[in-house]
Amino acid sequence: MRVTALGTGDAFSADRYSSCLLVEDGVTRLLVDCPHPIRKILKESTKARVDVGDIDGLVLTHLHADHASGVEGYAWFCRFALQKKAKIYAHPAVLEALWGQLQASMSELLHVDEHNKPHHRSRLDAGDVFELVPLTAAMDIGSFSVESRLTIHHIPTTALRFTSIADGTQKSLGYSADTAYDDDLIAWLLQSDLVVHETNWGAHTPYAKLAVLPAAARQKMRLIHWPDEFDGVFGGGDAIARLVDGDVLQL
Repeated sequence: MRVTALGTGDAFSADRYSSCLLVEDGVTRLLVDCPHPIRKILKESTKARVDVGDIDGLVLTHLHADHASGVEGYAWFCRFALQKKAKIYAHPAVLEALWGQLQASMSELLHVDEHNKPHHRSRLDAGDVFELVPLTAAMDIGSFSVESRLTIHHIPTTALRFTSIADGTQKSLGYSADTAYDDDLIAWLLQSDLVVHETNWGAHTPYAKLAVLPAAARQKMRLIHWPDEFDGVFGGGDAIARLVDGDVLQL
């Protein structure tokens, strides 16, 4: 099982792309969240090894722009370049709100003739562009078993656990997504072999809370979504390793 930190920054980062992951096991490749510009992020962080056409599905944790601003471009590339619908897995509440967020820019297409003259317009709905699959508490996606649960955040957001069932090793990744500090969530995530956990200010998880977790927990944890001003905001610290764009974690 291979996990690539495609982006590790928060919404305000001047140094790194917004947080997103690539999770793969040699059989299935899943993109976790989709900031803009997703093809450039994939190209740089995977050294051009993976493009949108290589992705089996997008698992979307929530609709804040730093996690979902690339969904429109992802979907149009699937439609026009790949001639297929964009497959998105997300909590039902996230899927319900997705089209309302995108329809202003995606609900109408202008068609042109062979002379590049306007021909007609067509109206689109979510089903014309996306294949939307609701996440359940536990389900299989390709060769992964995926578990999800809601976090403590401004809008519906899901934490995730991915377990590879391809080769019998049962290696697993836990991902907090955006969340306030939550002991129960951390205990759930720590059932995994590796945990990628966010830290930031506001309605997020303070670094100080994570830094005092037991050593065994901190050793299997990596930080994402940390602010560029980490040292100033949290006073620095290396109790838990921080991810940077392009880092690869092999389980």
